[in-house]
Amino acid sequence: MGTIHIDLFATLDLVGQAPGGPDEDPEGGFPFGGWQAPLFDEAGGEQVGAGMRGLDALLLGRKTYDIFAAYWPRQEDGVDGGIATLFNSVPKYVASRGKPDLGWEGSTLLGPDLAQAVHEIRDRHEKIHVIGSLDLVQSLLRERLFDRFDLWLHPVLLGTGKKVFDGGVVPANLTLVAPPFTTPKGSVLLRYALAEGTPTTGDMSARG
Repeated sequence: MGTIHIDLFATLDLVGQAPGGPDEDPEGGFPFGGWQAPLFDEAGGEQVGAGMRGLDALLLGRKTYDIFAAYWPRQEDGVDGGIATLFNSVPKYVASRGKPDLGWEGSTLLGPDLAQAVHEIRDRHEKIHVIGSLDLVQSLLRERLFDRFDLWLHPVLLGTGKKVFDGGVVPANLTLVAPPFTTPKGSVLLRYALAEGTPTTGDMSARG
């Protein structure tokens, strides 16, 4: 059975909205579109590329799909040509309650039962990545429909914008699967896997 990998880029106050560009997601008058660009460096790019190895499907929310579909098909000859070629070649699955235009080659609209759809995708693929797609991520977290959670934290505070953990989380244990990676510009990559059970509690005063 394949695995679901969630990849998110966030600020230290866990804003994940529109990291890539000023016009990516202006919803709510968000004034910081493209906040990640000044903090992205070669070391971070190498880690992002390494994390994509073996990717054989994308699972995306509607808004992220529209952004990707407008961008990646035109980037195969650009600086990110390797990722563009990969994204353009693999199947794309879109979670949406509407009827989006799926003009990007290899795109499929999921059915209304997200859990069943994820199960079917896992049967078809080995390594499915969810990138961005904050609304979809809330549903996946709420239903524990993920296996890996890779979170990039960047050294900036915005104070506004959509949060990574915005009401979609249920109590869960995670296991660190690799040492944290830090870029020269101070961004940190944390790589976790979903673990069994739910968090336990204790009494710090009982130590000693």
